[in-house]
Formats: sequence, structure tokens, C-alpha cells
Amino acid sequence: MTLAARLSAIDEQIADAAREAGRDVDDITRIVVTKFHPASLVADLAALGVTDVGENRQQELTSKRAELEGVPVRWHFIGQAQTNKAAAIRRSADVVHSVDRDRLADALHRAAESDAVLDVLVQINLTQDAGRGGVAPEGAVGLADHIAGLPSLRLCGVMAVAPLDEEPASAFARLRSVADAVRAQHPDASWISAGMTADFAQAIQAGATHLRIGSAITGPRPVRG
Repeated sequence: MTLAARLSAIDEQIADAAREAGRDVDDITRIVVTKFHPASLVADLAALGVTDVGENRQQELTSKRAELEGVPVRWHFIGQAQTNKAAAIRRSADVVHSVDRDRLADALHRAAESDAVLDVLVQINLTQDAGRGGVAPEGAVGLADHIAGLPSLRLCGVMAVAPLDEEPASAFARLRSVADAVRAQHPDASWISAGMTADFAQAIQAGATHLRIGSAITGPRPVRG
């Protein structure tokens, strides 16, 4: 199957899931995750009309964006962010989905150049493993408040990954509850970044606005030596 055919097939499935949830598909943004794929694939995606791509690693984000200067895509950083890489992430990302602590938010803010504003989301940890990325659900509003106080950051909403040992629908219902609590304090924080290839239909049912879909569109990741 070609890249165009895979993209079209996923978009049809997204549209079907949106209809089933009684939602307008135009309210849902599909982010194509291009981890480990060459920059040329991003250019091919852009030629097919893709406007949003995601990267998990700062080095890969930085190199691809530099190589594709002028290609009209919005770059989403969706991986775990180290504080010491905040400046490099900020230089290359249009959106950072994985802000999970005050210290990282502060580092991204300090890295601001001129009066540019960076879109960010609060990453929520839906597991019981404190070592996983994300703030605990009960800490989400506090982190959102902290981000909202940093003028170079724009709080857009929340992000999470469904745990492997829980039904996605249940996990995303909990995420929706956290998202509603954040939005009660910050009405413009309307994004819910949730759902990947295996569970985006359940994410859409729970109100996801941004889906992060990789190999179902891009094909298998290249083998790395």
C-alpha cells in the first residue's frame, strides 16, 4: 500500500469514528508521527496535504526541521523532554505536548527568543507508575496554573497515552475528566491530545482533538543499527 493510500485509509477511519461519536471531523487534528523515518518522508507527507507532524526525540526534530526549512508543516514534540534540552526543543517545535513538571515549563520559558509564544500541553500520567512521563492527574490543574503564569507559553490543553493494562475507553474517560478540570480554570485550554493507531476511535469518543498516528500511515519504522 502506498503512503497516500495508508493516509487516506486512516483518514476514512477517523471520519467514521467522528461520525459515530457525533462529532465534526474538522474539529480533530491528525498528527503523523515520523519517528526514525527520513526527512524526505515528511516532505512527501506535506505534498499529500499533511500539515502536522510529530517527533519523539529532540535531535531528530532539530535535524528534520533544519533540513525541511520552508516545508509548511507544524512540528509537534511529543516525547519525554529533558530540561537541559528545553532550549533546543523550543527552537524547533511549534507545540510541545509533554510538559509534566514546573521545572520543564520554566526551562522552556527561559529559552524564549523575543516575544514568541510556544504552544504547550500538560502531559498526564494515567498509570500508577510514577516513573512514567506525565504529572499525576491530581497535579494537573496546579501545573496548568504554573504554565499559565509564564507569558512565553500558551496553555493549550492536556495530553496522555493510554496504559497498556487498561481499556483505552476507561483511560480516556479519566483523561477527559482531568481535561475538564483544567478547562474549568483555563477555558482556552481545549486540546486533548490522545489516541494512537490502536485506540484513536476510543480517544475520539472521549473528546480527543489531536491524534498521534505513526506506522499505520508511515509504514514500518526503518531498522536502526
